[in-house]
Amino acid sequence: MTAPLVEMRHISKSFGAVTALNDVSIALDPGSVLGLVGDNAAGKSTLMKVLAGAILPDRGEILIDGARASYTHPIGARDAGIEMIYQDFALVPDLTVAQNIFLGRELTRKVAGLTVLDRQTMNARSEALFGALGLRVPSVRLPVLSLSGGQQQAVAIARATGFDARLVIMDEPTANLGAPAIEKVRETITQLKSNGVSVIIISHRLEDIFAIGDHFVVMKQGRVVGRRHVGDTENAEIVEMIVTGRDPRLSGGEAA
Repeated sequence: MTAPLVEMRHISKSFGAVTALNDVSIALDPGSVLGLVGDNAAGKSTLMKVLAGAILPDRGEILIDGARASYTHPIGARDAGIEMIYQDFALVPDLTVAQNIFLGRELTRKVAGLTVLDRQTMNARSEALFGALGLRVPSVRLPVLSLSGGQQQAVAIARATGFDARLVIMDEPTANLGAPAIEKVRETITQLKSNGVSVIIISHRLEDIFAIGDHFVVMKQGRVVGRRHVGDTENAEIVEMIVTGRDPRLSGGEAA
């Protein structure tokens, strides 16, 4: 039996007296889309920041391809093929699209014995990346601050997927976007899935998960309270678990 791409086992995390995560376990297969849902303070973003190496758990372990992962920072997670797109996109507004994509991974060349940035190659590779993903921006030479919200989302997706990512975590990827941009994000996630890339979507928009996802994991107050296949549930059931923190299919409505 093939091991999941990623497993998080018994993850717990507290900030002082506040328990953010309490014995959380999830698993994700290659090329699948998981919707991580719950109300505010459910622990969704904290859990994903643990997976992305931005937060260290107090207890628990992460396995990749069945082997225990040992990274302790985002660069280590990135080296393991895990990328996270934050809700604010984490872009540098004054830098160009290409510069944002290659931020921290800049390409250089030698000119008269001096090392300089290879802007031409970075621009060309950025254009090729957008083409491969089916994404569009007016120009990779434009500063990010001149782009619309949907175009900035495209830059963040391109940056996350352009360097052999195996898992992309998206925090509210369709929040504050218009209908055309939302549809484009959905198309991009579907394409990533077809390319064997797994995606975890943190979202309050259940319709996005029903449209393109494979599974739901519902969290409440730092715990997993329910799990569903997308084809084996409906909106009302997911909302019930989000609100009550109980799985109606379990005896007595206990947490999952």
